[in-house]
Amino acid sequence: MFEYQHNTHIALLLVGVLTAVSLFAKAVVTRFRIPALVGWIAIGVLARCADEGLHFLDGETERLLGFLAEVGVAVLLFRIGLESNLPRLVAQLGRAGVVWVGNVAVSGAVGYVAARFLLDLPLLTSLTIGIALTATSVGVTVGTWKHARAMDSPEGELLLDVAELDDASSIILMGLLFAVLPALQHRSGESPGAVLGGTAVSFAVRMAIFAAGCLLFARYGEARLTSRISRLEHGPDPMITVVGMGFVIASVAALLGFSVALGAFFAGLAFSRDPRAVKSEASFQPLYELFCPFFFIHIGMGFSTAALPSAAVAAAVLLAAAVVGKTLGTVLPAAAMFNGRQASLLAVSMVPRAEITMIIMQRARASGSGLIPDSIYTAMITVSILTCVGAPVVVDRMLTGRDKDARR
Repeated sequence: MFEYQHNTHIALLLVGVLTAVSLFAKAVVTRFRIPALVGWIAIGVLARCADEGLHFLDGETERLLGFLAEVGVAVLLFRIGLESNLPRLVAQLGRAGVVWVGNVAVSGAVGYVAARFLLDLPLLTSLTIGIALTATSVGVTVGTWKHARAMDSPEGELLLDVAELDDASSIILMGLLFAVLPALQHRSGESPGAVLGGTAVSFAVRMAIFAAGCLLFARYGEARLTSRISRLEHGPDPMITVVGMGFVIASVAALLGFSVALGAFFAGLAFSRDPRAVKSEASFQPLYELFCPFFFIHIGMGFSTAALPSAAVAAAVLLAAAVVGKTLGTVLPAAAMFNGRQASLLAVSMVPRAEITMIIMQRARASGSGLIPDSIYTAMITVSILTCVGAPVVVDRMLTGRDKDARR
């Protein structure tokens, strides 16, 4: 009993320290216009290094941090869903759709080829990396665009449109990936194509049913429900109730064979119809700031210093694939709409990989079977950090150069 209480107290102490340190780290790194997630990942890396000497991360503490990371994923994807607009997403399938298809297809193909043929990784590992590299964390560079007051430009508006489509497609691809992986790993004599086709059809049917349920709720139930909640509850209570219902939808999705992340995204979409009910509620932000850092801290804790020598080459190859894939995939279609400088600016802004990329890698690593070795996981963390730090610097210089040219 005493040992249990002692372990609980240590775990609570660690959670308190990580919560306070994560907010401090965010305040520090954002002063240098570095994304907060970089600081949070660094905290996780430092915690893992400290544990190698102090051994304070026992099994119970690891499970607790894993649970908090799971909540962080749900909150993160719920927010992405909340900030999306389904009718607008459909309306964007014109000009933005061309750039979206190009950058997703090319970045995924380049990532797969680099992993499969340059690093000689297994088929399923390469497929996972390819899908992970289709995602974009455009929020990393949007801050730079806003600082330069360039978001109202044609290319700035297109950037946001493409990013929204990128988020949606990456989350769907993530759901499909984790639906087919178990079938491909345990196939008995069947060809990969047959297994993939059958599983993909099953996933599509179940996804259509789940999405239809969320759509019906959004159209016919959400407004009445949130209206009644607002009349009964006051202060932050309505928002907390909405988040609780979002967790329920995410859990139902997981029980149906999808991931919590996919369910949380659809839950956010279901509540995104009414901006007044949810988006404008400041009470959601503290929940996000409390739980989201734990996901990235947990990612950082998976960083292996022992795997660094073998991860260095993989990180260099995958970083090149991440940059080349998004750049080519965006520049080629965007060149038909803008001049070369504008298309290049748009392309570099799409390079950062963070939230969804690392969710895919973390989920694949947690699935076991050695799908994602420590060296590859460490390499992808490195790619995430470098793209999130480097891309805003390049974008800032490109925007500054564009402003100078405009004044001449």
